[in-house]
Amino acid sequence: MSPDFLQFNEYGLYCLAGDFYLDPSKPVKNAVISHAHADHAVAGNTNVWCTPETAAIMRHRYKKNAGANFNERNYGDEFMINGVRIRFLSAGHMLGSAQVLMTYQGTKYLYTGDLKLQADKTCVPVEWETADVLITETTFAHPEVKHPDVTSEIGKLREIKYNILLGAYALGKSQRLINLINEHVPEKKILVHHSILPINKIYESFNFHPGVYQPYDRKLMKAANEGYIYIVPPLTFNSYFRAVNVLRIFASGWKSLQQRNDAELFISDHVDWDDILDTVETVRPTEIWTLHGNGNFLREHYANSLQVKILN
Repeated sequence: MSPDFLQFNEYGLYCLAGDFYLDPSKPVKNAVISHAHADHAVAGNTNVWCTPETAAIMRHRYKKNAGANFNERNYGDEFMINGVRIRFLSAGHMLGSAQVLMTYQGTKYLYTGDLKLQADKTCVPVEWETADVLITETTFAHPEVKHPDVTSEIGKLREIKYNILLGAYALGKSQRLINLINEHVPEKKILVHHSILPINKIYESFNFHPGVYQPYDRKLMKAANEGYIYIVPPLTFNSYFRAVNVLRIFASGWKSLQQRNDAELFISDHVDWDDILDTVETVRPTEIWTLHGNGNFLREHYANSLQVKILN
């Protein structure tokens, strides 16, 4: 395997052999994009390779500046970029999220993008294939991070008798929450911020229906103790820090985002420590390259068995 196959620079992770970037942080000529979250999918690239779902979300968010040329590929489709053979595998992170399996000179490199192993009915479950090199996110790669059971977490909302202001990222997390509430706390009524509605429609256009919800209605939220959950994006959530007759909750795996709220809701769309170890066991790489977080704990854990290279 070539140590120069992937290089990290000011634009992000660059594949020298294929002359393309993986999730570049600035616009580039050739971009392979794993999913449509803004920290992975910037506007203004010339040539973009991604799933149809990711392309649809990028076009919605970035309009005419989404990208000059979109090359949409479904999961499992093989394609070539300058001699590098590529195939998308589902990452289970959100609608359209993909791992990027790259084969070059007989070596297989698997770039996970953002990865989730927990069940989620609003996207395709994670898929696996063995690879020589695993390039993994390490957002929560700490031995002390163990995500709680999602069913138990969402069940906390059942005990709350007040209306709830529920903060969540508009893309991915909000749709998952709508689905979880519908399935596990169906007695609650869901209201959705206007900025989330068009993303829900994109999900539905790809036959991933979050569940029952309705647009925000101010009169309904003013009715005390009626069991409404109003899902809002972070900016709106932070602007309502003095909201009355509601309990403020933010759904996230980050402890810092649980502070100064009325209750905690630890629901993450990333792998935790045990999930990363399961990923390594399933992919069976001979090398691990890490980015998007702290790879030092993985390096220590595999010090006597695998080479761990920290890219960023």
